[in-house]
Amino acid sequence: MAIKEMFQEESVEVSDSRLSKLQKFNLVMGLFHFVSAVAMVVLSNDFSLSVSSFNLNGPPGTPLSGGVIESIFDVPLGFAVSLFLFLSAFFHFLIASPWGFPKYGSELRRGRNRFRWVEYSLSSTLMIALIALVSGITDLAALVAISFANIAMILFGWIMEMVNKPGDKAWWTPFWFGSIAGIGPWIATYGYVAVNVTREGAEGPPGFVYGILVTIFLLFNCFALNQYLQYKGIGKWKDYIYGESVYIVLSLVAKSLLAWQIFANTLIE
Repeated sequence: MAIKEMFQEESVEVSDSRLSKLQKFNLVMGLFHFVSAVAMVVLSNDFSLSVSSFNLNGPPGTPLSGGVIESIFDVPLGFAVSLFLFLSAFFHFLIASPWGFPKYGSELRRGRNRFRWVEYSLSSTLMIALIALVSGITDLAALVAISFANIAMILFGWIMEMVNKPGDKAWWTPFWFGSIAGIGPWIATYGYVAVNVTREGAEGPPGFVYGILVTIFLLFNCFALNQYLQYKGIGKWKDYIYGESVYIVLSLVAKSLLAWQIFANTLIE
């Protein structure tokens, strides 16, 4: 079978009534995200984190002690986190719209949802960059590298859906390659914190940051777990649409917890 024909072939049975429920579900979830984002904008203060660069003040090999850290620009944390939720709301509304809904239904009948992966590549990348900033990683190059590693993870998730049909034996290479790419930002973040707290005289980040790092890591991986259960066909996940519904629930529950935990930094003096 040609690759183009494989991508066009319908492999999931979804009734019109079930699609209608998903349309309403996306609309409701979008409203929740939008209200939460607006609340963040209202509650936001001027708390911001700086993105920086390191200038050696000399050729390569110049001692680091002679370098200078320079602030490039500031990121207002409250507004940046609200953007994460606004992005989620926008894509829920797009899916539920007269333009997006027919395409959404066509995607689901082919066992995929490319709307999801485009949104994740934007929203989750923004969030992982903010997590790195809160953890003390301010260097522009490091943040760019972390962001693109996360985008690579999301795109592997996209490929996983494109090359596999629900119910068939799955080709797991994209999933595992995505897992490798996705663990990179977490190794960088945890490693950065671990190195800094072991330095002599270092105070380390406040205690709540450690709690954020643990809970956000677990929440992030709920999305990967959902895809794993989908293609393993375990329990209710044998139904591809059930997994789609779980993605929508995670979009609200996990993302809201992620966002409000990061946003809480703006309220702590």
